[in-house]
Amino acid sequence: QLQLVESGGGLVQPGGSLTLSCAASGFTLDYYAVGWFRQAPGKEREGVACISSRQGSTYYSDSVSGRFTISGDSAKNTVYLQMNTLKPEDTAVYFCAAHWTGGIRTVQHMCVSGIGDYWGQGTQVTVSS
Repeated sequence: QLQLVESGGGLVQPGGSLTLSCAASGFTLDYYAVGWFRQAPGKEREGVACISSRQGSTYYSDSVSGRFTISGDSAKNTVYLQMNTLKPEDTAVYFCAAHWTGGIRTVQHMCVSGIGDYWGQGTQVTVSS
């Protein structure tokens, strides 16, 4: 069964940190671009960070650039999102998605377009005091 499973969400105070994990099973992430997307209540889904090991590139949205870091571990077939200096406006359900590398022009394309062959079920991140 081909699937992505996110974990690591939770409640954190403003200024705190969290690390989300996106573990793939049934396929190898090395051949895919992987992105982290988030959706807050009443808002459109936003691509916040995307990575492609094949293209050797990453992309961050303006809203998270400098605070979030996306990275991958091929041995664990997992992509991570390290989130620092969290703000209340980062509160959302965070999803990871994987799209075959040959189907995207750039990782920015993936993040902005919101495309993905496979999607996880999402993990809730709440930033509140």
